[in-house]
Amino acid sequence: MKKTAWALALLLLIPIVAFGGDEAATVTSNKDAIALLQTNLNYVWTLVAACLVFFMQAGFAMVESGFTRAKSAVNIMMKNLMDFSMGSIAFWAIGFGLMFGTSGTGWFGTDGFFLSGWKGPDGDQWVLAFWMFQCVFAATAATIVSGAVAERTKFAGYLIYSVVVCAIIYPIFGSWAWGSLLNGSGWLEGMGFIDFAGSTVVHSIGGWAALAGAIVLGPRLGKYGKKGEVRAIPGHNIPMAAIGVFILWLGWFGFNPGSTTTGDSSIAMIFVTTNLSAAAGSICAMFASWLMFKKPDIGMSLNGALAGLVGITAGCANVSPISAIIIGAISGILVVFSVVTIDKMHIDDPVGAVSVHGVCGAWGTLAAGLFNMGGTNVKIITTQLVGIGAAFAWSFGTAFILFKLIDLTIGLRVSKEEEMMGLDISEHGAHAYNDFQTLN
Repeated sequence: MKKTAWALALLLLIPIVAFGGDEAATVTSNKDAIALLQTNLNYVWTLVAACLVFFMQAGFAMVESGFTRAKSAVNIMMKNLMDFSMGSIAFWAIGFGLMFGTSGTGWFGTDGFFLSGWKGPDGDQWVLAFWMFQCVFAATAATIVSGAVAERTKFAGYLIYSVVVCAIIYPIFGSWAWGSLLNGSGWLEGMGFIDFAGSTVVHSIGGWAALAGAIVLGPRLGKYGKKGEVRAIPGHNIPMAAIGVFILWLGWFGFNPGSTTTGDSSIAMIFVTTNLSAAAGSICAMFASWLMFKKPDIGMSLNGALAGLVGITAGCANVSPISAIIIGAISGILVVFSVVTIDKMHIDDPVGAVSVHGVCGAWGTLAAGLFNMGGTNVKIITTQLVGIGAAFAWSFGTAFILFKLIDLTIGLRVSKEEEMMGLDISEHGAHAYNDFQTLN
């Protein structure tokens, strides 16, 4: 024990001997040490948050598969796998440069492709951490479309779309709103556009692209009757979908707080607003479906939680907890009415992706201006509306053209026979549940 005590005393004396009583040197050294600790913490928090957002890919895969039929489960898993795999390469090669490269016009970046020539505040290392975090965001925008076009899309056509979203569609709008996070300068952020973690930049961009895909493809066979009546096509595994929503809820604690890219106390409020909005969304969607359908619907309740998460994403850092509950509550009600309305328009969206991400993303972006803790005014609201409109025009317009081009060239939709058989067999030659007979 005596030897241990002497060793500890010696370690405590080392700084005093080293600085020789020079208080200024000690203060400088302490500041440098604290700064280095904060820098390292920023790296760790940003990369841990990136891991949580990556885990959302599993959540999306489970939600989309659970809400659709068993005969296309393999296809959905493959699409989600390739969303991230091909999206990562596309974002590395082209997307990251367009989004965060040097921009003299505020429209898109012009350098930094293939992660070349980057020099961040700490050299190349911070750029690598920042790229990883932004890469998982890009993949999220792409995977939103998967559910809306499920059970009737050619796999090859879908792969082309996924690459274009991660390389061009998502990054260019991202540069308008977030370019200055690195070397760019977007015209929307110059106006004061508020979208802290991506209600519009990520979710509405994905949601409006999903709308374009669903329109170009048309509905699944049997979805609408001869007189236009809507026919339900139940999902094959609601427990899987529910687990997927819980995974997404967890992943959002990386999505929103991680967007600080800073390991400090500011993330606490963002955790709280994110969680409260999701809870309020789920509750209000449950009651809305209960009133509308006479039963508390599980699918609507699950989508209500996601709607609340999407709705709070823009304003998670600049609204109060009570405002977060209001935003989530409205999101939960809005998603129920949106799903029903889109269905009545004969736009077949098997998982409600357009309603959850497009519609509630737009509402959340507007709400970030309405409930801004720093105050609101006509200029703020106008700017938010401009951003919402620009996102719709850009994403829906470019995605619609892209889906049309794919349809006219290699083809976008599988044949009637292949759709009836199921995409697992026709596209992949595999069964998701090989020991079980699937009749639908």
